[in-house]
Amino acid sequence: MSQRQIIQAFEQYQKSRLQFVQTVADLASRPQNIEVLHNAGVMSMLRPLMLDVVPSIQQTAALALGRLADHSDELAEAVVREDILPQLVHSLGSQNLVCLLVQRFYKKAAAFVLRAVSKHSPALAQAVVSCGGVDALVLCLEEFDPGVKEAAAWALGFIARHDALLAQSVVDAGAVPLLLMCLREPEIALKRIASSTISDICKHAPELAQTVVDTGGVAHMAQMILNPDTKLKRQVFSALSQISKHSVSLAEMVIEAEIFPAAVACLKDPDDYVRKNVTTLMREVVKHTPELSLLIVNCGGMAAVIDYLGECQGSLRLPGIMMLGYVAAHSESLAMAVIISRGVPQLALCLSEEPEHHLKAAAVWSIGQIGHHTPEHAKAVATAGLLPRLLQLYMDASSSEDLQVKSKKALKGILQKCTDLPTLQPLLYDAPSNILKHVVCQFSKVLPHDSKARRSFVTSGGLAKVQEIKAEPGSRLQEYINTINSCFPEEIVRYYSPGYSEVLLERLEKFEPDTFKS
Repeated sequence: MSQRQIIQAFEQYQKSRLQFVQTVADLASRPQNIEVLHNAGVMSMLRPLMLDVVPSIQQTAALALGRLADHSDELAEAVVREDILPQLVHSLGSQNLVCLLVQRFYKKAAAFVLRAVSKHSPALAQAVVSCGGVDALVLCLEEFDPGVKEAAAWALGFIARHDALLAQSVVDAGAVPLLLMCLREPEIALKRIASSTISDICKHAPELAQTVVDTGGVAHMAQMILNPDTKLKRQVFSALSQISKHSVSLAEMVIEAEIFPAAVACLKDPDDYVRKNVTTLMREVVKHTPELSLLIVNCGGMAAVIDYLGECQGSLRLPGIMMLGYVAAHSESLAMAVIISRGVPQLALCLSEEPEHHLKAAAVWSIGQIGHHTPEHAKAVATAGLLPRLLQLYMDASSSEDLQVKSKKALKGILQKCTDLPTLQPLLYDAPSNILKHVVCQFSKVLPHDSKARRSFVTSGGLAKVQEIKAEPGSRLQEYINTINSCFPEEIVRYYSPGYSEVLLERLEKFEPDTFKS
């Protein structure tokens, strides 16, 4: 055999290997092919090609593995079982590839595999950490090529998002300063992924968020809230929300970065998720203290959120609904600010329009936070027609347990302050005894001191309804009924008592006029 024939044999072998990994990578991009590839043992075939002497074969093999692992946790586990991760981690740290261009493409593919494995579960993410994957990915953040940095940041985000321990491993490897440096790079895609990863790190614990703050993260992100790129704004507001939620001091650090009132202006952004994330940020700030709530109210944040609730639907409403509840919960004056800004009708609208029980439960909770302070607050809720609605949700067997619990609590809190009797009276007819006693209690408080209310109570049928209530002798409910009855002449009470008409008819039958006696 000639030398030329030998060389041709090797060339053919190289072409076949390359053709094989290219075909597998292409097939793996279509979900319908994944099971067939897996059953054919493709993982064990790709593993040696990860060490191939030809860089393009290495790179394409990694791409194929990434697509397979990305499809399901079963295939990601197969990558771990085949002991492929140590090879990937080693190659990520290697500087011996043929050229910088090839090295760039391979590192992006290798980072993609680590990301695809990590995304499925904490256990798989831990497998990446245990083989040194985080350290290798952090080294990639120092690369010159922005594509490599982006791939590494993305993989680190998928590791960090699972739990605090995994996020801490990313922090301990020194990722945070490098991620913040990525925010300064001109490439928008890199800024987006870095912001997203910072958000995933911050969400788990105050200590992790504090690390980002101490490294100057808030100041970096504050500079980007007016960036025209929609996806970047989404991620920046998400990260600021995750920082703010943990403590007063962290929320104050976000406030001190002077992102308000500029952030409020973003509630007019055309993108739904920019607006949702801005609202979430405000919710996380206001929940801590009355002072932080007042700051958001004074910069127009609350009024803007109420307008926002009228413009969106579904889960987009949730942070706005809860924000109003947090503001109202702090004090009478802040709850009144929600009322004056027409927050109650907006919450009533959310309650009637949204079919999801968790959204209804959030609206009910916020309504309860507004109405439980004083009679004036309770009247604002009652005159919006919300008391019968709360009662209906509490009594509806199809309501979730959480919705029933919140409806009951809100209803009781509002009833104990409500002195607007016309809005209370419909509840006399429908409320169960555990709610009815609170309704009757309010009548027993008001009627002794209000003659007009007493007259209206009689003419509207309220007194007659109270006489129909069956209360245990000596119970609180019976005491309240006795107090109400004492506000009226005895003959009036008897007249409206059940069965009194029969007594009168019986007396009529027995009555003989004097003319007949003579």
